[in-house]
Formats: sequence, structure tokens, C-alpha cells
Amino acid sequence: MYDQKCPHPMASAGKITRLKALTLAMSLLLLVAPGLTQEIKDIVYAITDSRPLKLDLYLPEKTKNAPIIMHMHGGGWKKGSKTSCTVKFLIEHGYAVASIEYRFSDEAIFPAQIHDCKAAVRFLKSQASKYGYNPKKMAVSGSSAGGQLAALLGSSHGVEPLEGEVGKHLKQNTRVQAVIDFFGCSDFILRGETQPKRANSKTGIVSKYLGGPVNEQPEQAKLASAVTHMDPNDPPYLIFHGKADTSVLPDQSERLHSVCKEHNVESTLVMLDGVGHSSKPFCSPENKKLMVKFLDKHLK
Repeated sequence: MYDQKCPHPMASAGKITRLKALTLAMSLLLLVAPGLTQEIKDIVYAITDSRPLKLDLYLPEKTKNAPIIMHMHGGGWKKGSKTSCTVKFLIEHGYAVASIEYRFSDEAIFPAQIHDCKAAVRFLKSQASKYGYNPKKMAVSGSSAGGQLAALLGSSHGVEPLEGEVGKHLKQNTRVQAVIDFFGCSDFILRGETQPKRANSKTGIVSKYLGGPVNEQPEQAKLASAVTHMDPNDPPYLIFHGKADTSVLPDQSERLHSVCKEHNVESTLVMLDGVGHSSKPFCSPENKKLMVKFLDKHLK
């Protein structure tokens, strides 16, 4: 006979099993309970001839009516992953964040990529009631190639050749309320003049993206340039660029900032000394504060 103060081994095992079950249940609850941070991966937002296009959605602690930021990764329009999301930290500040993928230049040339991005905007707006964020408070961001797409998306609402017909939610509009551009190309014609080896090379990434070098495809180059479509109704821009960037020259962000000012579009240009073509320096605590302040001003 066992002393009542000393539990039977089988009883202890049962308690341990129940404890494990309770722990597992609590863990599952944490994943799905409303009001807690959630990560929803590989949501298909459109299906193209080459493949389904997916996004990852990160929801903040308080999702109801949260503004949402859609991010486009970099990679020269030929590589990259939605797992590279410069602005994911914004969920800590009450923002929903979606990081999307888009077709690469070896799958389809421009404007396929901006068509995909606009399809993602429409999809996210259509799903707002399901996930709880506010579709009327939406910003876009992007780094390098993604920065070019973010800047273009911001200035091209209603430009028919750039809207496309990708996805199922074509009645949704693609207007956004703010843009954060990390060292993207905003003017391909200018790039052809100041960076001819990159822009006018028949084998370079720009040529593969546009379907030909800038000097041979000027109309395509203009269509892909955010500055071409700028007007006073466009959203505010926060633009980051490194002064030592030799991949995308700083004059691209300076040009975008200048054209914004010409059209009375609010623009803030942040130039970092000694910084090249990399996202890491732009994610310093100081720059994160700038992003939060900018987005709070325009989305909250």
C-alpha cells in the first residue's frame, strides 16, 4: 500500500499526460485566438500561367481596424523571396503586414510584375473583413526591385496598362495611402543616361525586366518609371537611399523626391552616408522610428 502523501506512479504519469495535453491545447489556442499576433503563410492571392502567387500575412496583437502594409522584396526582378520582409517589425506597432511574391523576369517581362502587385492589393482589400484590418488604410513598401514596384504602384492608380487583369477581384481599386521606397529605381530614362552599362546592356537585369535595353525600349522604360505617372492625387512617399549605392544610384531617389515636390505630393528623402545597396542599415532604431512616425501620420 502506498502512502497517500506519495502519489502512485501511474497517477503521476496520468497527471503528466494531462499536463502535456493542456500545454498543447494552450499552444494551439495561442496560434488562433483573436487579439494575439498571428502568421499566416502561403496564402494564394492569384493564379497566373506560370504559377500560383502567394503572400504571407502577419497580423498584430489588435487586428480590428489595423492599417496594413504590403511589402515587395528585392532581387533584380529575377530572384528573391517573400520571406525577406524589411517592414515585418511594424506588427509590433499595430500594423498588419503582407509580404508578397511576384513573377520574375524569366517568367514574364514587365508589366507582369506590377500587374501581380496590383492583384495582391485588390486581394488584400477583398479579404479585409475576414482578417480584420482596414482596407482603406493601406501602404506599400519595397526594397530595390521591390522599391521600384512600390513607387510605381503608388503613382499609377488608374493607369490602364499597369492595372492588369490578374486575380479575381478586379472591382477592387488599387489606390494606396502611403509608400515607403528603399533605394528603388524611379526613372529608367535617367538610369539609361547615368548608368548606361546597367540600363542599356542587352544582357543586364534591366533589359531582361523590360524586354530590352532602355535605349531600345524607351516607351517601356517610361511606363515602368514612377515619375512618369506622378500627379497631385498620389500618396505621400518616404524614400530611403544610401549615398554610396553603386547598384541603383542615389539620383533615382533624388529624382523621385524632386518629381513628388513638383506635383505637390508629400515626400521625405532620407540619404544615408557611406551606405550601399543593402536593407540592413535602413532598419536602424532611428529609421524604424521614422517609418512608424510616417505611417502613423498617414494611416492612423
